Amino acid sequence: MNTTKCHIFLKAVELGSITRAAEEMGYTQSAVSRSIADLEREWNVTLLTRNKDGVILSAQGESLLPHIQALCNAERTLETQVSSLHGLNRGLLRVGTFTSVSIHWLPGIMKEFMDRYPGIQFELVSKWEFREVEELVRRGHLDCGFLALPTGESLEASFLRQDRLLAVLPCSHPLADAPYYPLSRFTQDTFILIQEQWDMEITRIFQEEGVRPNIRYTLSDDFAILAMVEQGLGVSILSEMVIRSSSRQVAALPLERPRFREIGFAVRRGEALPPLTQRFRDFVLEWLTAHPAFAEGTK
Repeated sequence: MNTTKCHIFLKAVELGSITRAAEEMGYTQSAVSRSIADLEREWNVTLLTRNKDGVILSAQGESLLPHIQALCNAERTLETQVSSLHGLNRGLLRVGTFTSVSIHWLPGIMKEFMDRYPGIQFELVSKWEFREVEELVRRGHLDCGFLALPTGESLEASFLRQDRLLAVLPCSHPLADAPYYPLSRFTQDTFILIQEQWDMEITRIFQEEGVRPNIRYTLSDDFAILAMVEQGLGVSILSEMVIRSSSRQVAALPLERPRFREIGFAVRRGEALPPLTQRFRDFVLEWLTAHPAFAEGTK
């Protein structure tokens, strides 16, 4: 059986959109629609229901989903085992990531890994929300992922780095040149909050400190927050890696009591790692040790 159509179907389910699945996989929209229609015709079922927001699983599609996932995962396992017989000379590695890691670490990691193993290909899935990466790894849709710690018990995670959380202010702010930003000041300045599901660490800081910030805006995009701060519309808290990823003219100050988020590398727990995934995990740890400059600003 040609599993390409199954992979296309799973991508459409993951993204909830035929158009987005086509864009991410490098197909035309009509090719993705045709592949899913072919499966529905071959199996005489309806897999997806179309609506104005995209696509959702039908009852039949929901029933078949675990079996299609198992088929694609089994194919992936077979490919990995074949790769191991060839000394990691070929294979596909599915990696979940988020923006900061994609910008600062992954290009260098991938370049050196593929120099060493030129037959290896990467499929990258970038998410705003760490829990999305965690869920995709847990379900076997990804081989491994970069995310914030701690993770759920179903994953085995390796600590990589601590990333400082900093107060971000307009350059015109009276405290722009101060040695730190007092937490009590968040009750006065207009605060721009990242949506809680994207970054619960920020809410946790305020809860632990007993501070009620003067929240005026809530966004789901770190870089949109930086743009608003640059224009003097408020202050925020963002990770140092995010700030370093942007050319926005803002002031970044340590918090009154230093805070960090922990970045880790996770795989599924409870099963033997495929050789390719295990080698990549080891390589990531080696690479970060060999490139301390990429940890600047972290502790």
